[in-house]
Amino acid sequence: MISREKTQHVAQGEFGVSADPDMLLTTILGSCVSVCLWDNQARLGGMNHILLPGGGGTDLYEAAVGANAMELLINGMLKAGARRDSLEAKIFGGARMIAARSDIGARNGAFVTEFLERENIPLMGQSLGGTQGRRVQFWPESGRARQMLIAKFEEPAAPTPAPVPAAAEDDLELF
Repeated sequence: MISREKTQHVAQGEFGVSADPDMLLTTILGSCVSVCLWDNQARLGGMNHILLPGGGGTDLYEAAVGANAMELLINGMLKAGARRDSLEAKIFGGARMIAARSDIGARNGAFVTEFLERENIPLMGQSLGGTQGRRVQFWPESGRARQMLIAKFEEPAAPTPAPVPAAAEDDLELF
């Protein structure tokens, strides 16, 4: 059987919206967060990819951060025919990918959950945190979402250097 599915990858700062029953939206997340919005009545959905919870900078940077990324997704949904009071959300990502003082993944997850609560958008499901990346698939016409955890990358231990043989009297070293 040949798949009729169309796929759109949603990269950092991007979003996709569709009501096409053959459309699949995908993204890969580490500390970033993706919000999948769905309107059951209009049978359409969308996905974004949020890099950071907030800040300033270039237009691309602004599209990839917090409130702006959410507004782009919501406005895209409304333009396509969704009703704001019918939106439901599922959220993914926010992993702690590196050991550092600041946990950007946790900050991303907190931003999104607070934003949805403030905007009265019901949160129907979530998978946030942990230490593994995720591949997320979202079928916008049905609202179905699936995540697959990506095997955690472990830094290999530094190899033990081979012993350096003692120099013979006729050896030559160049510096």
